Amino acid sequence: MASVTSLTDSVQQQLASALSATRPEAAGADPLLRRSDRADFQANGILALAKKAKANPRDLAAEVVARITTGDLIKDVEVSGPGFLNITVADGAITRNLAARYADGERLGVPLNENAGVTVIDYAQPNVAKEMHVGHLRSAVIGDALRGMLDFTGEKTIGRHHIGDWGTQFGMLIQYLFEHPGELAPPEEVDGEQAMSNLNRVYKASRALFDADEEFKERARKRVVALQSGDKETLDLWQQFVDESKVYFYSVFEKLDMEIRDEEIVGESAYNEGMPETARLLEEMGVAVRSEGALVVFFDDIRGKDDQPVPLIVQKADGGFGYAASDLTAIRNRVGELNATTLLYVVDVRQSLHFKMVFEAARRAGWLNDDVTAHNMGYGTVLGADGKPFKTREGETVRLEDLLDEAVQRAAEVVREKAKDLTEDEIRERAAQVGIGAVKYADLSTSPSRDYKFDLDQMVSLNGDTSVYLQYAYARIQSILRKAGEVRPAAHPELELHEAERALGLHLDAFGDTVFEAASEYAPHKLAAYLYQLASLFTSFYDKCPVLKADTPQQITNRLFLCDMTARTLTKGMSLLGIRTPERL
Repeated sequence: MASVTSLTDSVQQQLASALSATRPEAAGADPLLRRSDRADFQANGILALAKKAKANPRDLAAEVVARITTGDLIKDVEVSGPGFLNITVADGAITRNLAARYADGERLGVPLNENAGVTVIDYAQPNVAKEMHVGHLRSAVIGDALRGMLDFTGEKTIGRHHIGDWGTQFGMLIQYLFEHPGELAPPEEVDGEQAMSNLNRVYKASRALFDADEEFKERARKRVVALQSGDKETLDLWQQFVDESKVYFYSVFEKLDMEIRDEEIVGESAYNEGMPETARLLEEMGVAVRSEGALVVFFDDIRGKDDQPVPLIVQKADGGFGYAASDLTAIRNRVGELNATTLLYVVDVRQSLHFKMVFEAARRAGWLNDDVTAHNMGYGTVLGADGKPFKTREGETVRLEDLLDEAVQRAAEVVREKAKDLTEDEIRERAAQVGIGAVKYADLSTSPSRDYKFDLDQMVSLNGDTSVYLQYAYARIQSILRKAGEVRPAAHPELELHEAERALGLHLDAFGDTVFEAASEYAPHKLAAYLYQLASLFTSFYDKCPVLKADTPQQITNRLFLCDMTARTLTKGMSLLGIRTPERL
């Protein structure tokens, strides 16, 4: 791997050197470099430095300009406004940097983070015995994209799918089946989807009975204690639920074009044996106290109605353990056994208070310290076109499989309309890649904390900020490269670049910086925005700069080089987000 210093960093270094030479006290000062409409970059740091030195900003800027050597890197620099520096990069520097990235293969010259750590990502958390619905989409898609970006930067990521496979609902479900035998068909008589549909039906019936019958509710709670105590008959039925549910989970995640590793499915049940010790340690340390028979943690700054403290319940009065016990035990495992330096939770924003309390309790116990960061990346809700939580016409929560199937069907219509030389099998394959990509991109192009509207018509549109627009840009480039035949891409730093070539080249060079920023901020929407702009800049370049009909052979091969570099960057960026880029569309 040959890492390449970005043009932004190279210009920054030269500016910083000129600043410190002009004012020794400015050594190490940040020139505050940013992209500009008036030039390639604009440096704003001189204003702050001039204020500190009690100097005239424009005079100080002029002194700095006098110490900047123009040539291979910087073509021109001028003082602008009250003391800004507008900097133009040399054409040759753009092409040389891109050529170095091109030669590096798949990594595109992007370095690995020297201070990378271990991040445990808790994402894609379906529930055993319940069908996955639209509410499960964001955790899976966002978590998978974050993992792709972090892996690329050099971070070691470990997935944890904290599936709901423990607790009150299973006491309720198991007790119902003991009292209503024959409600479920034997596993060998149904496929995975039918088994889950049957389980889901029985779950709803048990919930209705649980809510309506106090005596059944009490029996169900006792069954939870039997489950947590390891009662064999109870555990056997529970294991059947888990096994059938996993088959179903894998089928849905395969549709979503996501790899879920079996060893990373570590649900609430995995921490059952450790929860009594977690409770004991918390109580011995004084972090948790007994209140009305339950073991709880109180917080001075978290209050509910009538200004009463809201407790984090570690153990219920009946001896059963709540979500807090499994989450705290998971933290002990992830820090102590997996050596995590970062714990990242991709969980619905409505659970933010719960995780705030869990993290604080873990800090008080010493399980989280200055060497470990815990971050709850709460995400917003998927809304329908009416701006309300996405439901079916009957008011039911939309099943995730149905939603994905509809996206693929809608994408097939788009692909078939545009297809010129694709077979039906190829159309079906492309439809899956386009439809699933459209769903993922619509999610990832929105800031995770915000709600977003699920609009399939917009998602599969060829126009606007959609994955289909990006996929077609990539496919168009592949078509150009095929038409070029034996003429191969080649960089020519000696050529003067068209304005559209410069804009495209500078943006391509910023790929690595963007990935690192998006990964460090847990902001996949920033990478999605970069890729959309890249596709837009390529479209502008293609409209203004003939490729195969350029004026000279050198210009043809240089523009083919820009095309291929754009394609490589698009496909790498999209793959980090978990989206495929078909060669033909």
